[in-house]
Amino acid sequence: MTPQPNPETGAAVKAADRAHVFHSWSAQDLIDPLAVAGAEGSYFWDYDGKRYLDFTSGLVFTNIGYQHPKVVAAIQEQAARMTTFAPAFAVEARSEAARLIAERTPGDLDKIFFTNAGADAVEHAVRMARLHTGRPKVLSAYRSYHGGTQQAVNLTGDPRRWASDSATNGVVHFWAPFLYRSRFYAETEEQETARALEHLETTIAFEGPGTVAAIILETIPGTAGIMVPPPGYLAGVREICDRHGIVFILDEVMAGFGRTGEWFAADLFGVVPDLMTFAKGVNSGYVPLGGVAISQKIAETFGKRPYPGGLTYSGHPLACAAAVATINVMAEEGVVENAKSLGADLLGPALAALAERHPSVGEVRGTGMFWALELVKNRETREPLVPYNAAGEANAPMAAFTAAAKQHGLWPFVNMNRTHVVPPCNVTEAELKEGLAALDAALSVADAYTE
Repeated sequence: MTPQPNPETGAAVKAADRAHVFHSWSAQDLIDPLAVAGAEGSYFWDYDGKRYLDFTSGLVFTNIGYQHPKVVAAIQEQAARMTTFAPAFAVEARSEAARLIAERTPGDLDKIFFTNAGADAVEHAVRMARLHTGRPKVLSAYRSYHGGTQQAVNLTGDPRRWASDSATNGVVHFWAPFLYRSRFYAETEEQETARALEHLETTIAFEGPGTVAAIILETIPGTAGIMVPPPGYLAGVREICDRHGIVFILDEVMAGFGRTGEWFAADLFGVVPDLMTFAKGVNSGYVPLGGVAISQKIAETFGKRPYPGGLTYSGHPLACAAAVATINVMAEEGVVENAKSLGADLLGPALAALAERHPSVGEVRGTGMFWALELVKNRETREPLVPYNAAGEANAPMAAFTAAAKQHGLWPFVNMNRTHVVPPCNVTEAELKEGLAALDAALSVADAYTE
């Protein structure tokens, strides 16, 4: 679709937004949201007709891009047949969505509890773990994000938690591996894995193994920096959980459904959790949907005992119809395979080449269509480009980088000292090259702030 300028409508949309919409994670008087006129595939555009290549996939959820005609048609067809129905009934779209998801989850994660998003999926996974074990505590990592609801944000291990941290949610944080900024003085991946596992073991020992219901980890942390765990770490956590009777929860809200070049990131590591949360890419965000994939032993806990939780819109027919269509599109069009091959053959090597040219890039890491560039002021010292949780003038280098990317037609995903490269999983080679050229230009602006 060719964008058609319509600035008058854009001004009206913007005025209504600023008058009435309360935006998340924002100081309301300091933001200037872009009025979006339309989107298709890997692009969206504003009312002035300026088009942007979306390297954010919305909020890392449009895994098949915007407005895929087969998914749009499936939503329209479902709306004509049955727009909604209560969750206590068996509904075709809900049953089929659960079946298709269970076919792709690792191991015996064959029962699906549907939620409306990732945060409430995490809430319910934690509730299931506590009820299954009869224990109160949950361990989660620093440098993590699990959602904005009360339990989920308390599990989160970055500054988004601070304002809502009640210190009464039974959450204990620990350090997960991240070799580039190791908390364990490690010099190799093997050292980082061994020392991170030892740290986790010690944390459990001092908290009391019999008090810990679950350990929750993002399989590959997303907005915290796309830190791919080193070999052996997740398998080591699995073994620790088994030894202490702890439920192992993997949060695949961001990493799931093709983002890493596999249906689920757990497949990259050969690890099967007891519970796995999902959302976002399950239906490319077309209608809100999330869920928990449940192992047989957890499901059996609630075989004769009611599970004390539910949602009015659990498994909403429109959302589930979108999920069925999305999963079928991904299978038919080789979307997961596309993410894997382009990530390995084009995107990964191209980002490594950018790092060689730009002193502002300290590290490149990722897989599939799930990458991050760590931006630094000094490569030798690894000093971040801006201070931790910087705002205002202190964040000027990142703001300048972001503005430069947008000027070149690239909408970036930035968080603290990182820019994430997370285009749709069905992105084309030509689109990737276009985005990389814009990223190259924007990094030249970041370079000006290096030492």
